[in-house]
Amino acid sequence: MPALPQAPSTAPGQPHKALRFLTAGSVDDGKSTLIGRLLFDSQAILADQLDHLHARAAGAPQAAGGPAFDLSLLTDGLEAEREQGITIDVAYRYFATPARKFIIADAPGHEQYTRNMVTAAAGSDAAVVLVDITKLDLAARPVPLLPQTRRHSLLAQLLRVPSIVFAVNKLDAVADPGPAFEAVSQALRAFAAEAGIEVAGIVPVSALRGDNVTTPLDVPWYRGPSLLQLLESLPVTEDAAAGPLSLPVQYVAREGAGTGEQQRVLWGRIAQGSVHVGDEVQVFPSGERALVAGLRRAGSTVAAAQVGQSAGVVLDRQLDVSRGDWLAARGTLQPARRFAATLAWLDTETATPGRKYLLRHGNRWVQARLLDITSCLDIHTLLPETAHALAVNQIGDVVFELQQPLPLAPYTDNRVAGAMIVVDPASHRTSGALLVR
Repeated sequence: MPALPQAPSTAPGQPHKALRFLTAGSVDDGKSTLIGRLLFDSQAILADQLDHLHARAAGAPQAAGGPAFDLSLLTDGLEAEREQGITIDVAYRYFATPARKFIIADAPGHEQYTRNMVTAAAGSDAAVVLVDITKLDLAARPVPLLPQTRRHSLLAQLLRVPSIVFAVNKLDAVADPGPAFEAVSQALRAFAAEAGIEVAGIVPVSALRGDNVTTPLDVPWYRGPSLLQLLESLPVTEDAAAGPLSLPVQYVAREGAGTGEQQRVLWGRIAQGSVHVGDEVQVFPSGERALVAGLRRAGSTVAAAQVGQSAGVVLDRQLDVSRGDWLAARGTLQPARRFAATLAWLDTETATPGRKYLLRHGNRWVQARLLDITSCLDIHTLLPETAHALAVNQIGDVVFELQQPLPLAPYTDNRVAGAMIVVDPASHRTSGALLVR
């Protein structure tokens, strides 16, 4: 087992910052059941919810060691999800232990809904990738992993989810769980090493029965933490506070209307760095420079604002700034019209060079053309292959050309300035996630 990551430092008597994590994996791996088990065991279910679930489960068979209702119903809220027995939309749930608070995203496992998994991964501190051991060929060496397990792990890595945990589920359904878990663990470690994924942990669980979910297993073949203990120890993503300022302008307001002393306040959520009164900033795409004459936070005047905070910036002179523009530290962002990026394609209509799309960058929409697809990642071999198109759920390296320049940054440096969504202008479908290289 890999060593547990160190828990984030906190002030004495203060709980850890809330951990945002998603569950991912293939269809019917038990993601919703696992979340239901976490909620049930942590007593995060309201009494009326329990009564409703007991009423729905009246007369249904009860799993050994489990509650007398289907745990997945705690997250599968859509009627279509309950009818089909699959997760379609991302469901968010909240619970807390004495050690910390959690925000969970239950992501769909079906290939058709991979775009929802990408949505859940953006901004998550951790990903719990479930591996259904009953679907694997345990006699093979190495044990072959399911395509969705590999795909979701690669997407989590691509989207810079800091901690990736593999939960090997349904250990109660195999005759000899110890050797089976070790064989699957070896396959997961080999895949992670080949893909360059740093694994925070590999844990055996039975979401249905509750084995090793909140209470550690008492078996000779596993001496590691329970899944909950591991989640309690994971670090929370630290925003890029040390980098230079970048702030996408979302809204322009006017202060002092009717007084003759109107001030324009440029509001937005700081994507990176910090801003202080007196700092020099540069406006993009115009390139104009100005000094910060004032700052607003939640209706109050402040001297500084940090990454992750919503702030209103007052400049020392009147400039033409509108929604979609950016404020940044002088000389740090470079507008570009042509750029290379990694594209996770999510549309059933293939991506082909020459096609025009709409890109959303921060709060601005811009027309763009896909110039070239330089390669496509084979999720089985993890090697780039020559490609002339990208089909649904494929990941490739591409080159785009913009109708107007945008202030771009590599996604590895700035998760806001380096990320875009791709929209089909005809169907208005979200077609892809674009990460600037």
